[in-house]
Amino acid sequence: MNDLPLEIKDPVLLAQIEKIIPFHGYLSTGAFVGLEMLNLSKKLLDVGDDERIYVTCETKNCIPDPFQIICGCTLGNKGLDIIDHGKMAVTVNKAGNPGETVKGIRIIVDPEKTIKYPLFHAWFMNEAKISHEDAINELIRADGDVYSWYFIDLHVPIRSKKKIAICSACGESFVQYENEIICKWCSDPEIL
Repeated sequence: MNDLPLEIKDPVLLAQIEKIIPFHGYLSTGAFVGLEMLNLSKKLLDVGDDERIYVTCETKNCIPDPFQIICGCTLGNKGLDIIDHGKMAVTVNKAGNPGETVKGIRIIVDPEKTIKYPLFHAWFMNEAKISHEDAINELIRADGDVYSWYFIDLHVPIRSKKKIAICSACGESFVQYENEIICKWCSDPEIL
């Protein structure tokens, strides 16, 4: 905790950061942005501490980690999806029943707003080498002012039963999505 930015006084935020550091490896600016997006989404969606959320992160870098360690949203439990558009953006929603429509929120780091915070803006736009401590302290002073958001309606998908097949090329089992007879590995070995 000695490496933490000195301007963090909120005990709840400090406790969250204490969980993130060993998971992420250190408190990066991106992980702190993810934490602020997490807390903002929970506040705006009125999410209780025991309620499950789902998040789609538009980057694979740093932002997903607070959602994983604080809320248990993972790829394995389908609480986390990553669609890497290279954007510092997330879409968050509460759980819903299959076939229902639920309210969600999309939050972005807004470059029109970050301009008011020159150190963070320079870090965000990769214009200069800014320390994580300086960038995070500026985020703390911004008090959420670098984010824009809007509410959206999201359809909760009806999941079909998983169908398992044996690949006719390699003999390994795979999840079959469209009656294909060859697994993705064999059909496109450059996929990895």
